Amino acid sequence: MDFGLLYEMQRPNDEFKIDYDALIEETFEQIVLADEVGFDYVWFVEHHFLTTFSGSSAPEVIISALARMTKNIRLGFGVVILPHHHPVQVAERVAMVDHVSGGRVEMGVGRSSPYEQLGLGVDPRDTREIMEEALQVIPMIWQTDGQISWEGKHFNIPAREILPKPKQDPHPPIWMACTQPSSYEIAAKHGIGVLSFGSGAPAGMKQHIDKYREDIKSAVPVGGFVNNKWANFTLGHCGDNDQEAKELGAKAIKEFFGPNRPYTADRADVYERLLESWGGVPDHLASNFSRFQGGDQDLGGGGVPRAQLGELPADLLAERGVIVAGNPDSCIEGVKRHQEIGADQSLLIMQCDQIPHAKVKRSIELFGKEVIPAFKD
Repeated sequence: MDFGLLYEMQRPNDEFKIDYDALIEETFEQIVLADEVGFDYVWFVEHHFLTTFSGSSAPEVIISALARMTKNIRLGFGVVILPHHHPVQVAERVAMVDHVSGGRVEMGVGRSSPYEQLGLGVDPRDTREIMEEALQVIPMIWQTDGQISWEGKHFNIPAREILPKPKQDPHPPIWMACTQPSSYEIAAKHGIGVLSFGSGAPAGMKQHIDKYREDIKSAVPVGGFVNNKWANFTLGHCGDNDQEAKELGAKAIKEFFGPNRPYTADRADVYERLLESWGGVPDHLASNFSRFQGGDQDLGGGGVPRAQLGELPADLLAERGVIVAGNPDSCIEGVKRHQEIGADQSLLIMQCDQIPHAKVKRSIELFGKEVIPAFKD
């Protein structure tokens, strides 16, 4: 089992006002520590307009700085929002950071949400096609010497040489952010890893992991190799006091998926106007609109609707592995729930707006000293 940290870049705030100097410095300090104590990966999201939920709008900047501050930890784009960027620029920037880091970059891809897409002038209905096309172009750029050209529906590239190529040969591993079964199928078809962002108990994900393992045997990889790996998301918090750490973890995941954000009302208004103009929700956007329409289900198939997370007791959430929280022994048991279903990486949110910096650092330290070694035979 590998261990990764996922960063939205959050910290406790007062009346939705973010101290970005403190946020950035705390993030650096935490990840330098994570590198020292043995974490395998760190991943940075790309989000826009989501006040207090995410301060990570330019992950390539943060990752580039960390590339010179760390030694061993893999540095993941978790994820590059392909409909927001030209594939040439994605290929160039990821390759450049791969060199800066000495070949430690991982590239996840995704589509983001209609609220963010519309803010950047992207039609949400086109995003799956754009992502699929960009997924063909980027690895081709990395693996082609000399000039390349491309004529597609969303991108046209005249004959050009595009440099640099990545340091890793043939290129960094490619992953895809997934929240529903159709996304797992797309990842398997393309031979790329899964960054699974379901919110339920890991036991409910086993069927999806098993199917992904079977489907990927028939992959036509978009890149130079198949990345047959599955990272399972959850909130992680390790503390010296078992019950206190579980309660804090339960509170944190409730707020993480909760509605208490400044943009929530605006997003609902935007979605209502979209549904009226579209006459319904396209199938591939169902997960984005589920909570707005009242479903609020865990589309990852884990069996715990997000709306119920705040109602379940902390002990039960920890016991089922919905959160990995408690003292080191409890966290080891929580990680085992993810290991048992076949996940390759425990993908943990530790830094959030409910947990102060000192407690995040203590959690990272305890994981490094006592939890991670239990899975590194």
